[in-house]
Amino acid sequence: MDAVTTLRGTLAPGSPDYVYLPFEVPPGTRELRVSYTYDRPATPAGTPGNALDIGLFDERGTEVGGPGFRGWSGGARTEFFVRADDATPGYLPGPLHPGTWHIALGPYTVAPQGLSYEVTVTLTPGEPGTAPQPVYPPERARGRGRDWYRGDCHLHSWHSDGRRTPAEIAALARAAGLDFLGSSDHNTHASHAHWADAAGDDLLVLLGEEVTTRNGHVLALGTDPGTFVDWRYRARDRRWPHFARVIRDAGGLVVPAHPYADCVGCAWKSSFAEADAVEVWNGMWTPDDEVALAAWDGQLVAAGREEGAWLPAMGNSDAHRDPDVVGHPQTVVLAEELSREAILAGLRAGRSYVAESRTVSLDFTVTAASGERAGIGERLAVGADTPVTARLAVSGAPRCSVRLVTDQGVLFRSGPLPVSGAGVVEWRTTPAYAAYVRAELRHETALGPVPGMMAAFTNPVFLGTVGA
Repeated sequence: MDAVTTLRGTLAPGSPDYVYLPFEVPPGTRELRVSYTYDRPATPAGTPGNALDIGLFDERGTEVGGPGFRGWSGGARTEFFVRADDATPGYLPGPLHPGTWHIALGPYTVAPQGLSYEVTVTLTPGEPGTAPQPVYPPERARGRGRDWYRGDCHLHSWHSDGRRTPAEIAALARAAGLDFLGSSDHNTHASHAHWADAAGDDLLVLLGEEVTTRNGHVLALGTDPGTFVDWRYRARDRRWPHFARVIRDAGGLVVPAHPYADCVGCAWKSSFAEADAVEVWNGMWTPDDEVALAAWDGQLVAAGREEGAWLPAMGNSDAHRDPDVVGHPQTVVLAEELSREAILAGLRAGRSYVAESRTVSLDFTVTAASGERAGIGERLAVGADTPVTARLAVSGAPRCSVRLVTDQGVLFRSGPLPVSGAGVVEWRTTPAYAAYVRAELRHETALGPVPGMMAAFTNPVFLGTVGA
C-alpha cells in the first residue's frame, strides 16, 4: 500500500533562498512521487507575486556541492516521480535507498502576504527495478576539417523549463544550419543521457548546465558527461570561484549568460575574473544586449595590453519553446575539427563571430603592408606606426551597415550594403591609432544616429605588440 505524507508550511518575505523538507524513505520503496501547490494572492502593482521552485535530494544530504542531488524542475512542473529505472525529465533515475530524503523548495519571489505551500509525497513499495546505464553523445562529429562551425550553446529542453525534447531541439538545430549545440538546462544535468540519439554523426552536442544562482546565470559549457554544478549560493557567499573551478576541472568553459538582463536574479553579480567567455547577445537583440556589448567592449582596451587577458564574446538563442528560434543568434567559430575539444578551444581563443542566422557570413582580417596578417581573436604584432588594413567581406546581410569599432569607438561607418547582402569594406589605420578593431553589422533604423538591430559582430583583432 502506498504511503502518503503531506508537508505544509508558510514562507514569509525574506525567507532563506532554499528550504528543505525532510521525509523518510523506507526499505523496499519502488517509486517516489511528489506533487505540490502553493497560493498566489493578489499583490500591489509592481510587486512580484509568489513563485516557488522545487527539487529533490536523496539520503546523501543537501550539502552544497555534495552528492545528494536527484533533480530540479524549478517552477516548470507541479509533480514528478523518481524510480530506479526512470524519472520525470529533470530528475535522475537510480536507487531509492532508505533514509532521510529532502524536498528542496526555492521561494523565487514571495508576496507580501507570504507563501503557503502543500507538498504531497507518495511512496510506492515494490521491486526496485534496474537503473539504466547512461549513454552519452559522442565528443566528435563528422566535420570539414579546419573550418568555421556554427553553434548555439544556450538551449533549454523539457528537462528544465523548456518545452522541446532533445530530438526536437536537434531537428531545429539542423534546420538552422548548426554544426553544434550546447545543452544548458537550469540546475540539472539530467538531460545528459538523453542526447545520444539526437546527436547522430553530423551534429556535435556539448553537454552542460545553466547554473542559475540568485545573483546571475552562467553556462557550464562542454563539461564531462554527468557533471553537476551546484547553484545554491549568492555572490556574497564567495562560493563562485570554487564552482568555476568545478566547471573547468570537468573540461568545460565558464560563460556568464545574459549578464545585464533585468529579470529577477538574472543579472551577473559575481566576478568575471573566472570566466572564459561572456554571452553578449542573448535571443532577440534588446537593450540588455546593447548594454552587454558596451560593457564587454569597455574591457577590451586593458585586455589589449596583455596577451591572453581578454574575454571573448558569444551569442546564443536561449530558446525554450515556440516561437523561440534555435540558432538566433549563433556563434561561428574557427576550429580544427568538429569535436568538443576543438570547438571549446576556438571559443576560448575568441576565434569567432556572432551572427543572427546561417545566412550571414563574415571574413574579417587585418593585414600589414609587409604581409603579416591576423584574423578574428588574434594579434597583429607589428610596430605602432605600421600601416595596416582591416578588411571585412560580408554575405547574407542585405541593407545592413558596417561599423568598425576600436578603443576610441566607431572609427568607420559604411552605407548600407546592397540588396544582395554582399560587399567588402576596407579601412586603413595603425596600432598607434587603434589598439584593436572589431566589426559590426547593423540593420537599418529610422532613428538617425541610433544604431540599428544587430545582424552580426566579431571578436576583436588586436593591433601592435603586447604592452605597447
